[in-house]
Amino acid sequence: PGAPELEKRQVGDDGFVEMSLPELLEWQGVLARLGIPLQSALEIAVRAKGKGGDLASGLLASGVGAARLVRAMAADLGIAAADHVDAERLIVSEEHALALLRHRGGHVPVKLLERGGQVSFLITPERIRLDLVRQRVRASPALASRLKLVPAAELRRAILHRSSAVLERKAINGLFDRFPQMSARVVAQAWQGIVVGFVLAAVPVGFLLWPLETLTVLHGLATFFFLTCVALRFAALAGGRPRVVRPRLLMPPADAPRFSVLVALYKEADLIPYLLSALDRLVWPRDRLEIKLVCEADDAATLEAIRAHRLPPHIEVVEVPPGQPRTKPKALAYALPLTGGEFVTLYDAEDRPDPMQLVEAWQRFRASGPDLAVVQAPLEISNGRENMIARMFAFEYAALFRGLLPWLSRRRLVLPLGGTSNHFRREALDKVGGWDPFNVTEDADLGMRLARFGYRAETISCRTRESAPTRFEVWLPQRTRWFKGWSQTWLVHMRAPSSLASNLGLGSFLVAQVLFGGMLASVMLHPVLLLTMVMLAVELLSTGPIGPGRSVLFLVDVINIICGYLSFLLLGWQTLDESERRGFWKVVLFTPLYWMMLSVAGWRALWQLWRRPHHWEKTPHEVYADEA
Repeated sequence: PGAPELEKRQVGDDGFVEMSLPELLEWQGVLARLGIPLQSALEIAVRAKGKGGDLASGLLASGVGAARLVRAMAADLGIAAADHVDAERLIVSEEHALALLRHRGGHVPVKLLERGGQVSFLITPERIRLDLVRQRVRASPALASRLKLVPAAELRRAILHRSSAVLERKAINGLFDRFPQMSARVVAQAWQGIVVGFVLAAVPVGFLLWPLETLTVLHGLATFFFLTCVALRFAALAGGRPRVVRPRLLMPPADAPRFSVLVALYKEADLIPYLLSALDRLVWPRDRLEIKLVCEADDAATLEAIRAHRLPPHIEVVEVPPGQPRTKPKALAYALPLTGGEFVTLYDAEDRPDPMQLVEAWQRFRASGPDLAVVQAPLEISNGRENMIARMFAFEYAALFRGLLPWLSRRRLVLPLGGTSNHFRREALDKVGGWDPFNVTEDADLGMRLARFGYRAETISCRTRESAPTRFEVWLPQRTRWFKGWSQTWLVHMRAPSSLASNLGLGSFLVAQVLFGGMLASVMLHPVLLLTMVMLAVELLSTGPIGPGRSVLFLVDVINIICGYLSFLLLGWQTLDESERRGFWKVVLFTPLYWMMLSVAGWRALWQLWRRPHHWEKTPHEVYADEA
């Protein structure tokens, strides 16, 4: 309050300055060295204070270079200054370094072993009290010779360089060291491998020796998996489309909690301008917001695209050392210790989140107890009319994020998170071990792990728009990775089924079996049912009655296919708006082909689970008109 008036006032004497912003008096010597008039300094200070910053941050934002500011401050204080910090000469413990990186406490003294053998204490301009430093320097002249002022970003860079090996080790081994039974580092335990091997050997042998009996058993299994998925969809359908009532969103106060936003990037150079624009629209106090653009250190094109933009102080680039496993969750696990937010948010490069999404997430957390660990924003496809692949993708997302997930949330059942627009309570994220770097669908696994630790997940209303793949060669690797990750998640958490059931409760245990086991099994067995039904139909039409055994198989196939398609189509139809229902007949006609595509992805996922379990197939993202 009153800031605009301060900007209009003329600074006539020190009394007014002391009354309005006493900070300026202790900075007069520095300002003189920088050649900044008191009137301009007052305006800079007012703007910085309005954003929750101090005069040092305001001077940097106004265009004063960090090195120039440091030299002026050091000269005024009578201490040394340095533009560069040799990371190898830092004297700092691993624990202290990580604490500094997490809380951005660059103003806490850090020791540096000088080349002459003496030890200096490094301080930065962040939140510095010049008068206090002056008093200490005057009281202890020996201290002045040991203090060295350095740019905050340079000290942080040096500490980060020094800690990179520790961060990488923790990112790769952190979950496995704490909860080895919940890590996908080992894909399957011995007994699981034996079961899978037995099934893979028994099926071809069975078809060779007992073809009709083997086909009957497979149909029985397919029927079971199909009907469990059908039952889940019809249950969500019966719950009705939830009435989306957007809550009254209040602007966050000045003392709002800190949000840490992580965006994992790999080969996304073309999307950087649109991503930065989308992030800039987020409504949250900038001094209470930190955004980490997490990149692979050898992704030169993306890093160059980012460096082409002048990033605001709350956005930082985190370079992840290249190494296996090369996955998104490994990058996120590397970056997490560098954040200090009470809440952690994930976005992808192609996301355009609602500007008020952080506000709604905060209000939901504030209104709930500590057992609420994560809220999921709905994902919405923006290019659904591009072609049939994009249309089917958009239809699936509507059924999932408007239908199934809200239904699961209302019943407090386990929630398979989407890979983006998750907002976590940091305390819960730390407690369960963070992301599994070896699981290629880290979202699904983390949703399961949070539920096993007794946490809840809910959905919110502020959406995130993103683009769907439009080409089969882009769609297939993405869907393969999803299916492979669901398989990993199911295998990991089913290592001890009784323990899983005890952790989740019966309802969530059954839902998990359907979501991660049943869905994959049903799409893989779908071609068996469809082809058998077609062959029996052809035989029936060409030769007449086909006998009781074949008739039963034909009837089972017809029921499975009709119920499967119907539940898929009805759940999606219920979640569509009136305008989105135009052209629904195309979805109906394309569904059998789309399910065959899903089957191809499912079998491909099974092959990769055996040959390349931790390989992350990158999905390239295209720029669409609504992003430009």
